[in-house]
Amino acid sequence: MADEAVSELIIMNGALLMLGDDPIVSLDENTKRRKLATGLFATSRDAVLRMHPWNCAVKRLALDPIATAPVNTYAYAYTIPPECLRILEVEGVTDYKVEARQILCDESTIYLRYIYRNVNYETWDALLVESMKAYMAMLLAYPITKSNSTRQEMQKLLTEMLKIARAVDAQEEPGDTFGDFPLLDARSIRA
Repeated sequence: MADEAVSELIIMNGALLMLGDDPIVSLDENTKRRKLATGLFATSRDAVLRMHPWNCAVKRLALDPIATAPVNTYAYAYTIPPECLRILEVEGVTDYKVEARQILCDESTIYLRYIYRNVNYETWDALLVESMKAYMAMLLAYPITKSNSTRQEMQKLLTEMLKIARAVDAQEEPGDTFGDFPLLDARSIRA
């Protein structure tokens, strides 16, 4: 971000300012808005990180199976890392199940691509920061303003922020390919 380092306090104050409320001076202050904001922050962060595959929160990891085989039709079980908020892909594996924070499959080693709990806010994408502010503002809207219409406005803002984030993200990633598909080849010959 520009001048100020991104922090929990910056994000919470951004949400409060969206609602026309005063900012929090310190995370130790004894005010209702500070208690509400800090009480909602961790679960809100995890929810917003789960909403989109933010590049700043994606990790890859090779997993080895746990020692005891699962009691089911799969040969192997893998413990999902505690920081994993959302599995994006078990690379090269199409037949797997997720149960009780474990991945069950028949592969002896797997490669996991996932969203992790990134708490280094200075590494967050600007659209993630703004989405987090909008999400917090949506949750704080009624307790702070007593207005359902303000809550709905913040929900619309969050929806728009996520649309923008998805569009920007799509521009940063290479396009999907369709592989060797004869109809596409025939179309390109005619063009």
